[in-house]
Amino acid sequence: MSTPAQLGGPSWTVLLGRRDATSASASLANSDLPGPNSNLNDLLAAFSKKGLSSTDMVALSGGHTIGRAQCQSYRNRIYADTDIDGTFAASLRGDCPQGGGNDGNLAPLDASSPDYFDNSYFSGLLTHMGLLHSDQALYDGGSTDGLVRSYASNNDQFGSDFAAAMVKLGNLGVLTGAYGEIRVNCRAVN
Repeated sequence: MSTPAQLGGPSWTVLLGRRDATSASASLANSDLPGPNSNLNDLLAAFSKKGLSSTDMVALSGGHTIGRAQCQSYRNRIYADTDIDGTFAASLRGDCPQGGGNDGNLAPLDASSPDYFDNSYFSGLLTHMGLLHSDQALYDGGSTDGLVRSYASNNDQFGSDFAAAMVKLGNLGVLTGAYGEIRVNCRAVN
């Protein structure tokens, strides 16, 4: 797995000595994540619940400048949403039929540069080419439109805000006392 810095994006200092849980729960981890069909109010509420600002939310959403999503996550957007570029939607329909099937087929979250960490994700939102409904919700006449425009025109600001938001995100829910453990290898329980 590549880091943002390895793909052209920012880097940030990760604090050492953090206690990690000794077990994991996928359902618990996913319970607070907004879904691909979330609207702006849902996104803002989910991030606010964790103490993150709208700037943090938009910057962290910019992580979608790399990676891909499954057809089942964007099917409704390419067939039902009206705030999507028609040519863009049509280009995705061949691999993601309306009636179902091909749920696992992948499309890039950032059609312009899916393997490079940059601000082109935000430029795509300006032209209504957000793959997920929740992506396009960031630029659809709401309170975050100005920030999306700013990030689309200023890659350095996006990178700086993304790194700062990642530090804040990394400091959420830190375990203390007898809870968890400081791992010798961060990928495995001691």
